[in-house]
Amino acid sequence: MTDSELDAVYTRLCKTMTQLGEDNAQLFLARFALLAIERIADGQVAEQLIAAAADTLGESSHAH
Repeated sequence: MTDSELDAVYTRLCKTMTQLGEDNAQLFLARFALLAIERIADGQVAEQLIAAAADTLGESSHAH
């Protein structure tokens, strides 16, 4: 995926969340994550991505 494609997909993700509204954004992201994990089809890779995403949010995210 090129940087331009990545930017377009991220923009679509953000616009979709805006259209769905704040109340539905968490459910949408959870569903999106589940679909992405299924598509990745590799538990270790999925675990590494989860850890990487949590690391960008700081230590407070590890307490949940």
